[in-house]
Amino acid sequence: MFDPVIAPSGTLLGLLQRGRGDGTLHALAAPRAEALAALNHCVLDDPRHDWQVENRSLYYARLYLDLHGGLDEIEAHLLGAEDHLDTEESRTGLALAVLGHLASYGRQDALLLLRRYAATGTNWAWALDELALRDDDAGLRALALPVLARFPADADGDAELARTVRDAFEPRPWRLWAEDPREAVGARVRAAQEQGSFDRWQRQMRPAGPRPGWSVKAVLDWAQEGYERGAVLYGPAARCLTAVAGPEDRPELLAAARHGATGARGAALHHLAESRDPAVLDLVEAAADGDSREAADAAVAAYRRMCGEDAVARARAWVRRTDALGTAAAEVLACRGTAQDAPLVLGALRGTVRSGGPDAPELACLVDGAGRLGIACAAPVLRHVYRETTSSRLRGHVARALAATDPTFATGFAVECLWDCEETTREVAAQHAETGDVRVAERLRRLAADPAEEVEVQTAVRNRIGPDLQV
Repeated sequence: MFDPVIAPSGTLLGLLQRGRGDGTLHALAAPRAEALAALNHCVLDDPRHDWQVENRSLYYARLYLDLHGGLDEIEAHLLGAEDHLDTEESRTGLALAVLGHLASYGRQDALLLLRRYAATGTNWAWALDELALRDDDAGLRALALPVLARFPADADGDAELARTVRDAFEPRPWRLWAEDPREAVGARVRAAQEQGSFDRWQRQMRPAGPRPGWSVKAVLDWAQEGYERGAVLYGPAARCLTAVAGPEDRPELLAAARHGATGARGAALHHLAESRDPAVLDLVEAAADGDSREAADAAVAAYRRMCGEDAVARARAWVRRTDALGTAAAEVLACRGTAQDAPLVLGALRGTVRSGGPDAPELACLVDGAGRLGIACAAPVLRHVYRETTSSRLRGHVARALAATDPTFATGFAVECLWDCEETTREVAAQHAETGDVRVAERLRRLAADPAEEVEVQTAVRNRIGPDLQV
């Protein structure tokens, strides 16, 4: 999947792609045709960099409702020939999730389109999950034959059906179909359910990894074998070492952490970091300064797991490094530093924005640190990140930090955050937005009455609503 092309933050399309509250407010004030064109662009060409963790579907569904938008373009996107050429979930997932929310709001056209796609589309399982939450029993039962027809009535088809039933995100349709009196439906689904249960039992019984009686060497060898297979087992191996290692094994562990093969070295470093061995910080620094990129990455990952005062003290010395260890040191100070570390955290925040831009992956931790430490002079750079980042998750972190550092937040960004795509951001806004603004009062009432809104948001709303703002 290619990274999406995001329009500038000052445009209607750019605001909607980012999921900002101002996107909704600007769309409602724009010509309807222009707003619907931008909205359809977002839904049909998913703008999220990480579609698995960033929210957009409820945000876009609510805007379809407010604009009285039709579904012709979504229908063409889902049912066109490209659906059989590009079968990636990311191509259709956002559109299907939007339809699910629209169906929950009573849009019958969305429900019918979901049913049609579940019967004929390549991403049918996603559509079926949406229907499992919203459709009635009769609608789901009508899909049994077209869905089961996807699985040939032979050994391979039955095995694939068993895996699908076993891994189904929403089991309701399969439970309904198991009760179907037709042999081609009920009996087949029940057999698939039984096979799936047997597969789970086999996986649970199959031994994996270290067992009681293993030595330190055996655990280190297991970690190295996993690394050579492409599996990073540092954490699990460190936990195993905690169970099997005694004081007499420390020389072996120190030797592995200094010169061991990458998998074993990472496991040893993680174990020594968790046990706060007095030598581990020097070992981390040596690995970071060494020639092996893999060993340096393992050392930095081990250091990030440390939470003692010794780790914080060393972070103050490492924070000005320009490598991954310097980045980790800044994150440690952001998470665990004290007021004396505020200048270092602020410097790291500014430097990261300058070098990596408003979407740098390290920003979330540094932004949280600015809020935790109450760094008021960080507000300008936080406002810049808020406006420009394309990550709605990061924008949520920034909103929380601004609430702690920016005295204008309650009358500024907090107001637009009530329309944000992320529920955690809407929750922050509900806690802080100035209720004297007539838009805030009306939005709080609407969120409190919306059955699709998250419980945490509604709780925050109701805590803010006074007698003069009662729903």
